[in-house]
Amino acid sequence: MKQSFWLCFLALLVAALFILPGVFAVVQPSGAGVTEIRNQTMAPDVAGSQAAIAGNVTEMNLYGYTDTQAWQGYYGNVSGTIQLVDGTDNVLYNWSDANPLGQVYSSTNSTISWLNVQCFNYSAKGTPGAGDTGETPGLTNKKGMNLTQLQNEFGIGANDFDSVNNTFYLLGNSSSSVHSTFYTANLEFNGSECQTSRIYDNSGTGVAGHFEEVIQYEPTTSSVIWTSILNRNLLGFDKKQHDFEMLVPENGHKTNTATTTYYFYVQLQ
Repeated sequence: MKQSFWLCFLALLVAALFILPGVFAVVQPSGAGVTEIRNQTMAPDVAGSQAAIAGNVTEMNLYGYTDTQAWQGYYGNVSGTIQLVDGTDNVLYNWSDANPLGQVYSSTNSTISWLNVQCFNYSAKGTPGAGDTGETPGLTNKKGMNLTQLQNEFGIGANDFDSVNNTFYLLGNSSSSVHSTFYTANLEFNGSECQTSRIYDNSGTGVAGHFEEVIQYEPTTSSVIWTSILNRNLLGFDKKQHDFEMLVPENGHKTNTATTTYYFYVQLQ
């Protein structure tokens, strides 16, 4: 009887060793390889002219374009592989996908705890770091970095036309959605949760369901995350097919010529 008991116990223990690791598996964003194709900025317009005649007083209206000093744009295509691997990257099987769905993420932080990601909250208390304890993953941040702190970090004024809140100005409510539902590390973010911008497609406007970008926040590392929801080969701002378009803040105001390093991640599905 005793031998039978121990044999049963041993069988259950072996089974548990095989089953338990799978229970805690969570798909998380992974670092992305980056290949730069081109890097451009706005070309100055040709100056208009007007003949000056001695003794004349002339009324005129002027109109001009000025490149933003607050934002960097990224766009392009994503390819990758969904795979089944062990902890040392030995591949059991993979599924290559040239046109995957999912998200592209960009942050100035190279270390992010993806299991704690939330939506960025313009009205948060502004206590990033230790004050973020107790936040609920998958919801909206209440204690961490707020809009004022984010804009100050990049030299953006509250009344600037290209401020963060004038760019990511869309926010849904319980009855309306402004971005597509997506998942970060098995956390669901429905269309009414995150601050959103719609980057321009080939129509020259932002269109729902096309190039949508949201702002997320990860409290344990105080990371602001700029999240672009992937599409399959949409016609972008330049009339060419792209999988994503993204804006990230960069301080180019006054005499500031320093660059900001962004780290890119992808989660495919």
